[in-house]
Amino acid sequence: MVKPPALKPGDLIGVIAPASNVKLDWLAAGTRELERRGFRVIHRADIGAKARYTAGTLQRRLAEFHEIWMNPEVKAVIAARGGYGTMHLLPHLDAARLSAQPKIFVGYSDLTALHLFLWRACRLVTFHGPMVAKDFSAGTAHYDWDSFCRLTMDAQPAGTLTSPHVETLIGGHASGVLVGGCLSLVAALVGTPWQLDTAGTVLFLEDTATKPYQIDRLLQQLYLAGQLDRVAGFVFGEMSDCVQHAEQGYHLAEVIHDLIRPLGVPAIYGWRSGHSDVGNRTLPCGVRVTLDARAGTLTVTEAAVA
Repeated sequence: MVKPPALKPGDLIGVIAPASNVKLDWLAAGTRELERRGFRVIHRADIGAKARYTAGTLQRRLAEFHEIWMNPEVKAVIAARGGYGTMHLLPHLDAARLSAQPKIFVGYSDLTALHLFLWRACRLVTFHGPMVAKDFSAGTAHYDWDSFCRLTMDAQPAGTLTSPHVETLIGGHASGVLVGGCLSLVAALVGTPWQLDTAGTVLFLEDTATKPYQIDRLLQQLYLAGQLDRVAGFVFGEMSDCVQHAEQGYHLAEVIHDLIRPLGVPAIYGWRSGHSDVGNRTLPCGVRVTLDARAGTLTVTEAAVA
């Protein structure tokens, strides 16, 4: 795996909108927060474009991504928001050009598609974490600054990461490369050139506003596609608003436990990364970690940046 150069105070961050259209006041608030943290921030003037449910046409979003990424001054590329539309870009991205200038990439939700592309096509370590017009714009309570700094700004192994209110689904230890992202996107990319290679990995999966039977169906799809039978361990996110209705009488954690129990590997539930209202934690995709499911911790055993 290729590790991007570590981010430093004063570095230039480029913001992109490859998915749904952006609220410019939220973008401005997130930009101010990153500037308060000591970074410089740029984005294209047309980032506020709208075409149906995306941030402008495919041509605009594709040009934006290549322009921001190929800017030699930009040291990190952070998505403005998720939504939908990132998958449109994948067949048109120039992996060779992107690989020639490895950078820190941060995002979640629909941006899972870009994580998988950069991991499969460019062998680049990426970061599942806060976005500009979502988490950074909402202020310090909505993103975890400690994990962001430890993973993107320090060229040493980050050590043990924690998240509050994590449940042990299946106890035990597991080691492997951490991969994953939004479950809906991971499942949607099965059968494409960018589907995950999950063998021997610690698989992180999260989602939002997806009913338990839909989570069941997505996990069944991954299982039937052979994506789960060689996973070393599971980390499930908070799964915010993933309920059938207020009085459904069961918890999603029970559903997931019953689905993965036959696999016999360690698993935890409730990690705050991605769709989380508070304390969105950054996770490194593409580096080795050790999962202690009984303690509910992840230990990052290699540096994520160079």
